[in-house]
Amino acid sequence: MQTARSTTSRFSILDSYFPLHTPQNALYDALRESVPIIDAAIMKIIRLTGGFTLTCSDKLAQSELQHFTQTVKVGGASIGLESFICTYLENLLLYGNAVGEIVLNQSRTQAVGLYNASLNDITLKQGRNALEFIPCVKTDTGEPIPVSYPEYILFTALNPKPSDIYGNSLLKGLPFVASVLMKIYECIGNNFERIGNVRYAVTYRPKDDTIDPAVAKERATQIAQEWSNGINAAKNGQITDFISVGDVSIQAIGSDNQIIDTNIPVRQMLEQMIAKLGLPPFLLGLNWSTTERMSKQQADILTSELEYYRRLLTPIIQKICNTFLRLNGYSCGVSVSWSIINLQDEIEHARAAFYNAQAEKINRERGDI
Repeated sequence: MQTARSTTSRFSILDSYFPLHTPQNALYDALRESVPIIDAAIMKIIRLTGGFTLTCSDKLAQSELQHFTQTVKVGGASIGLESFICTYLENLLLYGNAVGEIVLNQSRTQAVGLYNASLNDITLKQGRNALEFIPCVKTDTGEPIPVSYPEYILFTALNPKPSDIYGNSLLKGLPFVASVLMKIYECIGNNFERIGNVRYAVTYRPKDDTIDPAVAKERATQIAQEWSNGINAAKNGQITDFISVGDVSIQAIGSDNQIIDTNIPVRQMLEQMIAKLGLPPFLLGLNWSTTERMSKQQADILTSELEYYRRLLTPIIQKICNTFLRLNGYSCGVSVSWSIINLQDEIEHARAAFYNAQAEKINRERGDI
């Protein structure tokens, strides 16, 4: 490669390994767990990406391939090619990288399963040039060992930088925004604990005569005891009256304070997140003001986002299916047809076709055609 970095240095072997498990992965896990809207967005993207159908020119191969995609084991708890693709896409969105493996039997003659690999165990090594990479597995000592059959390894990077092997997470750029949002939520919780959970100040003021100051301590103790009994009775659903003698005043602590309005800053942070995640707000349960035209445009943008993810997954699906067909002696290829993303688009196409047919009929009746 004329434009690739030179590797003439004797220490270049140290720079040729690219670990897929980075400190950012733990950060993205914590980010997804702490901000529910991020988890909801990732799962909605996976579901909205939809299913797919596989088509072969050979009918017998089509039947065997369909049986394989429906019954293939995925890890230890799932079945089916779509289950593998969903987990594969989830890792791709969350971490920016996804690694899988086509599992063969001991004789290497049949595909018996699919496996979503953990990024903690995988390291990529630069190949002979910038167009090749070698997947490696970490041993107990941490040393990366190249896999024996790299042709059965599946790997996809999301939006990699030029000359980089690994990709970038969909959540890249959101940690700062999420930290601000968490600070706001933490302050809201503290304010509700301080103001919303009502606390009372009971004040007893002794009179100026000679008797009252002498028994002020005893009366204060009695007032405190009776007030505590009344509060505890209310917790058990009982209604009790508080009766006292003398100058006693009761006031709710913090009742004169107001909770800060956080609607605007919270919405600003959520807008940044939604802009990065690429989902319309109404899909995440945010009832922001919108118009029908705006909703349609947002749906079109979402469709383009999902089409992009489909283009990343299609080569992986084809590689799995072609491997299965070759191992079973078939030379035909396979095509992937994704399901319809938005039914409204199909309605618009059908309505346009109907109008075109009406116009053609009118032109025929007029003799223009």
